[in-house]
Amino acid sequence: MSKFISVKEAADKIQDGMTVMVGGFLGVGNPIALIDALVEKGVKDLTIICNDTAYPEVGVGKLITNHQVKNLIATHIGTNNNTIDQMNAGELHVTLQPQGTLAEQIRAAGAGLGGVLTTTGLGTVVENGKQKITVDGVEYLLEKPVRADVAIIGANISDEMGNLVYKGTSQNFSPMMATAADVVIVEPQEIVKNGDIAPENVKTPGIFVDFIIKK
Repeated sequence: MSKFISVKEAADKIQDGMTVMVGGFLGVGNPIALIDALVEKGVKDLTIICNDTAYPEVGVGKLITNHQVKNLIATHIGTNNNTIDQMNAGELHVTLQPQGTLAEQIRAAGAGLGGVLTTTGLGTVVENGKQKITVDGVEYLLEKPVRADVAIIGANISDEMGNLVYKGTSQNFSPMMATAADVVIVEPQEIVKNGDIAPENVKTPGIFVDFIIKK
């Protein structure tokens, strides 16, 4: 069965109030056409999980600018003034996590783990409301798994089965996110025939990918 869908069909799978993971770094690796379609659709009250919110008019930043996001889980927001303004105005609830911690939380969800233990954040606001566990005399924060209804990611190359290749920082978070969502949608820049990608170059196996956007 073909995994190919249009940009519109992909956007139709994301509804108000859903939790959505978005791969990439500062817009690089974001699924740009799909995000534009979501902006046009006007889907709202989203919970977005991402590394960052890029820039006001770049990638996932457009969803922030258009006030379509209710909750944000990210590692930094400093490049998007709209994110900061909405947070300070109480319009957007922001949870900031250390980058490595968020990556491990997503990985834990994909691996079926109950969480990860880390000393990062102890003694800071990061620990507020979180359980602490002592192991061999050392205190850790328990960081629980982070999952999503949908993961939307960009890739440089996909074959017809959804085996993915990323280049450079565009893979940021995406391989982990593809394991930690109920539905995974990829927007590749190039689609090749099955067998054209060397197995050792596959960063996300096609078994994790539900839909491939074909423009």
